[in-house]
Amino acid sequence: MKKLSIILFLLLFTCSGDDNSSSNCNFLFDAGVNLVVNTNLPQFNQLQNNINSVYVSGQGNNGVWLFRLNSSTLLAWDAADPSHAPEACSTLTDSGTGDIVVCGCDDANQYSLATGAGLEGNTQPCTLQPYRVDDLGNNMFLVSN
Repeated sequence: MKKLSIILFLLLFTCSGDDNSSSNCNFLFDAGVNLVVNTNLPQFNQLQNNINSVYVSGQGNNGVWLFRLNSSTLLAWDAADPSHAPEACSTLTDSGTGDIVVCGCDDANQYSLATGAGLEGNTQPCTLQPYRVDDLGNNMFLVSN
């Protein structure tokens, strides 16, 4: 009974309160994503190599960024800056490094495609919105939410 009381106490005090620190991260919709990626196709061929990324429009809020972290891991992130209300400038674009994307708005927020974490600008405490990636075999992946 004592353990149960301690657990309830911890839950009550760690989960209660009005935490406004992430209120600026609630801009993205739970937009549908259902994308089959075949890295043998020319438009996804870059994803056969580690630390490479590909942007796909027409999915999620402002498109989807696909990122090949290593030989066994493909990551997918929404291409909308989670620190902004949707605007024309809030679609994240390639910084030229392959693993960092940048917001086109005045604050030029930067995010890591390897972790989803904000790197520079007004990104804290927001992170990129991830999508599920299932390996279908034969260099094919299903990206969904």
